[in-house]
Amino acid sequence: MRVLVIEDYRPLRESLSKGLREAGYAVDATGDGEEGLWYATGGEYDVVVLDLMLPGVDGLQILKAIRSQGRTAHVLILTAKDTVEDRVRGLDFGADDYLVKPFAFAELLARIRALVRRGYRQKHPSIEIQDLRIDLTTQRLWRGQQEIMLTPREYALLEYLAMRADEVVSRTDIWEHVYEFHSAASSNVVDVYIGYLRKKLEGLDRRRLIHTIRGRGYLLGAVP
Repeated sequence: MRVLVIEDYRPLRESLSKGLREAGYAVDATGDGEEGLWYATGGEYDVVVLDLMLPGVDGLQILKAIRSQGRTAHVLILTAKDTVEDRVRGLDFGADDYLVKPFAFAELLARIRALVRRGYRQKHPSIEIQDLRIDLTTQRLWRGQQEIMLTPREYALLEYLAMRADEVVSRTDIWEHVYEFHSAASSNVVDVYIGYLRKKLEGLDRRRLIHTIRGRGYLLGAVP
């Protein structure tokens, strides 16, 4: 899934970006409020991690812009402002969650995972599609009793398709949710990684799970 980090303290921003990428997320990051506003209102993100005290444009202005434009990204405010009034104001402005600094990175990850599940109406921390089972917390998966090992990029693609199981997902949607804004990936990278997934998920005469819907995209699950 794709995450935007807007945090002006560079060491924290870089640490968050590194940790999130290692956890399998595509991450765009900035420390400037105006650039953060541009990213947040111009791109498709599953979660925005938003500091409140930013140069140029403050976090609440960015949050207001996200909500006024009808953007569906979940917003997690990450700030040193810890009074009840600050929390109430942030949530009333449209934030989905509020985490006070200092914080444990494991808790931040858990909150992001919960927001992603909420965004796709996935309450349970695991997904089952036919004989495929995905544990969203540990990022492990099985077909039947056999565990299948994926690279972080392969897993990110599979998770996005699984969150939208039985829907046709366009290549554009996949690109916008799985790859970073400054990604140097080529235009056929989605098709290439779909091929990698098929080899690992559907080898050894297993039933097909990923279907190509001509002219529309890909579908994980049963063909309509």
